[in-house]
Amino acid sequence: MINPLSVPLSGLMSASKKTQVAATNIANADVIGSRDPQNSQQAYIAQSTQDISYAGGGVKTMTLNRDPTFIPSYAPDSPLANSEGFVNAPNVNLDEELINIKLAENAYKANITALKAGISMQDTLREALDTSS
Repeated sequence: MINPLSVPLSGLMSASKKTQVAATNIANADVIGSRDPQNSQQAYIAQSTQDISYAGGGVKTMTLNRDPTFIPSYAPDSPLANSEGFVNAPNVNLDEELINIKLAENAYKANITALKAGISMQDTLREALDTSS
């Protein structure tokens, strides 16, 4: 049986994680690194999320590294630049991250509505059982 509270709660947790990942990507979008993989100064590794649905209802959100991890960026004045003037930049698209935050906001609102409906249904059932005794 599907618990009417656990499904929207898992959706709320999922939306929260998606917002956290997008916000971290935005905050670290300018953290560049060396093109040389042996150099200890590497660019921020941007993250993505992926949802996994449960058979009984609900969702779990996993955090994964973006592929490709980095994109080449021309910054000839950077001390991390290679001989051609390129550095690694995080694979972060600010437009995409803002859309992800908006989608998470909408999912959060929908799951709050479902949670309120589930609580109302449980209260109605509890009242019906109390009056029948």
